[in-house]
Amino acid sequence: MSLLALIILTACGNRDNEGKRAENGTNAPAALPSNGVAPVLLFNGAGAARSDVAAIGRILDSHHINYFTVDSDRLNEMGASQLTAYRLLIIPGGNFIDLGNNLNSGATANVRGAVQHGLNYLGICAGAFFAGNSPANGLNLTSGVKFGFYSAEARGIRKAVVPITVAAGPALDQYWEDGPELSGWGAVVGKYPDGTPAIVEGNSGRGWVVLIGVHPEAPAGWRGGMMFTTPAADDEAYAWMLIEAALNRTSLPHF
Repeated sequence: MSLLALIILTACGNRDNEGKRAENGTNAPAALPSNGVAPVLLFNGAGAARSDVAAIGRILDSHHINYFTVDSDRLNEMGASQLTAYRLLIIPGGNFIDLGNNLNSGATANVRGAVQHGLNYLGICAGAFFAGNSPANGLNLTSGVKFGFYSAEARGIRKAVVPITVAAGPALDQYWEDGPELSGWGAVVGKYPDGTPAIVEGNSGRGWVVLIGVHPEAPAGWRGGMMFTTPAADDEAYAWMLIEAALNRTSLPHF
């Protein structure tokens, strides 16, 4: 797919971002954690959908996981050693072109270096695109693999309910919006209806990486006019399982 097409179709989970910067919730801006108090760094800068940042934050809060938020300006300032003080960096859905282009090359190099030295990474939708070899200042945690869109995009579908088949357990209806299919890297944890990878995991250096093309964290409010057979609570429980696996470097059942 051409760069122009990628720029046109970048609204992964883009319910409200339009390139805007997500707002901090009750958590403090990013700072070095003290004694492991805040193991998670949640990106809320340019390109991050505010509603997705909020959805992820609610799940972290419900499981009593302390976290700091970090915007684009602060991430541009953080060195690799500051990043490795955290256990997990979460990049949510949004617009991966805006996300990458509002970070400088030093920031992406520092994030990549931190992952290589043990920082874990969870990328959801735009965060998964950004983890690959994206032309928009991507992290390339994937040894040169660049991700394309799930096949529904080519049929003119921008948002849908998709049943995700997982390696262990029942299929789950998931919210999908302009998300990637994740062929070519990692072990496949979940598959789209066409058999292509929807969720993958693997090592990048010493870091543990989990990439998700759908939105299991999507709250019930995102489901207007859509027919799901899986309750939102079950999808959110699965989202927590993926977050916990990324946080604790746990390998999930895979195909």
